[in-house]
Formats: sequence, C-alpha cells, structure tokens
Amino acid sequence: MSLVQDFKKFVMRGNVLDMAVGVIIGAAFGKIISTLVDKVMMPVIGQLTSGVDFKELYVVLDSGAYDTLVAKVPEQALKLADVTAAGIPVIAYGEFINAVINFFIVALSVFVMIKVVASLQRKEEAAPVAPPGPTKDQELLMEIRDLLKK
Repeated sequence: MSLVQDFKKFVMRGNVLDMAVGVIIGAAFGKIISTLVDKVMMPVIGQLTSGVDFKELYVVLDSGAYDTLVAKVPEQALKLADVTAAGIPVIAYGEFINAVINFFIVALSVFVMIKVVASLQRKEEAAPVAPPGPTKDQELLMEIRDLLKK
C-alpha cells in the first residue's frame, strides 16, 4: 500500500500537474502551428516561389531505379510519394524546409508569449502605490503634538 500512496503523492505534487498541463497544451499548440505552416504559410510561400511545393522537393540517390520509374510513369506524376512507394532512396529536403519553418514559427510564438507575460508581470509589480500623505487634519494634529512636546 505504501507504493500506491507514494505514487499518489508524486502525482499530486504541483510540478507534475503543471508539467502534464504543459505537455497537453504543447501538443495542441504544435498541431495549430503545423496547420498554420502547412495550410496557410506554405501555399503563400509556394506562390511567391512560382508554385513550388516544398513537401515535394527531393534528391534521388539511385538514378537507375528512378529512370526506370520515369519510363513507366509520366514525368509530371512523379511525386515524392510515388518515388518512395517505388522503393527509390531519396533525400526529402523539402520536408526539412517545412520543419525549419515550423521551428521558427514555434520559437517566435513562444518568444512573443514570454514577452507578453513578462510585461504583464512588470505592470503588476509596479502597481503598488505609495500610501497617501497625511490629510490636512492629520498635519494639524502632528503640529499640535510637536508643539506640546516642546
């Protein structure tokens, strides 16, 4: 029974729960960023680069097998999926370009989020206001007190 209680203590600690929430939110955030890159940004970048689809950029490592495949299939139909399905070794550098763009968008998003949170925390720290000075009545009473002490 001690093992179960120890596990319960471990799981109920604040750090573990915070980390679990962070992982869950991070996974959802990753999906949002992937969709933003794949469905919003990459088509725009593709248009700016004369219709290049980065996911389809690759370098063939076995030109003999590739030439055989080209003879069987029209040139325009050779997408990355077709080439890899035929078992031809390729370097899919277009996927790498997408991953780098993904990374920079996530890094920028996290940077902006941290800056916003830090600025909000600074505003909260600056919020304490000095207590107001004494009122006219209090000043008068302090003067009377000082005179009586003399």
